[in-house]
Amino acid sequence: MLIEGYDDGPLTAGEPLLDRPGFWANHLPVMCSDGDCAERPDPERFGGEGADADALSEVLFDPGHRPVFRVPAATGPGAVVVYRNLAGDYGTDYLLTDPDGSGPRRIARWDADFAGTGLTWRELTGIADAPSSRAEAPEPAGPAEAPEPAEGVQDTASRLLLLLPLLTDPDVPEEAPARVATALTQAGAPVRTASATANHLLAHLTRRSRHDPAWASPLSGS
Repeated sequence: MLIEGYDDGPLTAGEPLLDRPGFWANHLPVMCSDGDCAERPDPERFGGEGADADALSEVLFDPGHRPVFRVPAATGPGAVVVYRNLAGDYGTDYLLTDPDGSGPRRIARWDADFAGTGLTWRELTGIADAPSSRAEAPEPAGPAEAPEPAEGVQDTASRLLLLLPLLTDPDVPEEAPARVATALTQAGAPVRTASATANHLLAHLTRRSRHDPAWASPLSGS
């Protein structure tokens, strides 16, 4: 796997990690790292146990690899999430892929804090809800063959949660918490705590965006 600008370490397909217990407990709590979180969500709120999160963190943050999660879209831009595992420079990079086929460009990064530009709720759900179509197999001369699956993350719940840290919108719609809670339960989070966890994450994101009202969306033409 090749992405321009990431030539100093092996990039590996990260999509198989999405189904492992502990993945979301590593990926999502970064949004609570703003210093105002008196009660950081327990790993169990995202499915699995603390031991699962610890075991998977060794894979996600292995300095010998950079897991890559591709979020291609059928229309408009897609996204790529890269775990940047460099000694002394650990973090997560978010890149957008343009429909014209040009290479991915980094728009944001999460280290201890968020840096870069983000997406509005409408832009975020627009990417999440537009998975690339599954490739169609050519007309077979013999027995019918199943079409090849499209690459990258196709599940809309996983797509939404992967890109949720990009949300920089002070005024999300009323349905946003329910949408995030549903995605969490589909990803394995307990139903009884999904709503509270969704509200907790969104509160951090919307509070952050109000701290920086001058942000410009990378999809707005700015």
